[in-house]
Amino acid sequence: MNGRPQGQLRIIAGKWRSRRLFFSDQKHLRPTPDRVRETLFNWLQADVPGSLCLDLFAGSGALGFEAASRGAAEVVMVEQNRDVASVLTQNITLLNADNIQLVIADALEWAMRNQYVFDIVFLDPPYTAGLLGQCCEILQNGQSLAENAKIYVEHALGDDEIVIPESWECLKDKSAGQVAYKLFSRAR
Repeated sequence: MNGRPQGQLRIIAGKWRSRRLFFSDQKHLRPTPDRVRETLFNWLQADVPGSLCLDLFAGSGALGFEAASRGAAEVVMVEQNRDVASVLTQNITLLNADNIQLVIADALEWAMRNQYVFDIVFLDPPYTAGLLGQCCEILQNGQSLAENAKIYVEHALGDDEIVIPESWECLKDKSAGQVAYKLFSRAR
């Protein structure tokens, strides 16, 4: 796979349960850990089947592949890095995942011009890039979120400067190691 060292992740449940996928081993990539993904998808178990999902900073694809495996109608993965996107493409092909669409683009620019309306959005940008608040604002002010959409937010523990829109209700809030993760619902 394109000559770079590879990391591995495991799909936890669904039609690709226990399948192992490779991801580009780059310093900014940190797949959501199995334990966190398992908790998140337990929270979302009634929402994922048939949903339209956005994995805005796809990276390893852990969240998008998990959603697709668990019955999402379609998952849109957005990834800017071409090397990372190449490995995502290989994994999509390996799984014959016809319910995953990969977009190679800057996440913020893509979100500003997006025409889809998503039921579930995964926001897990690089921790030190300061992108999370901007993403929330773009999603809140645009037309990308379905009524009562679920928004998963992951960030470094202790990063309290993230501004979440007031109309987003925090449904769940946990931490594991140095990671804080939350599930919000957007009311119109």
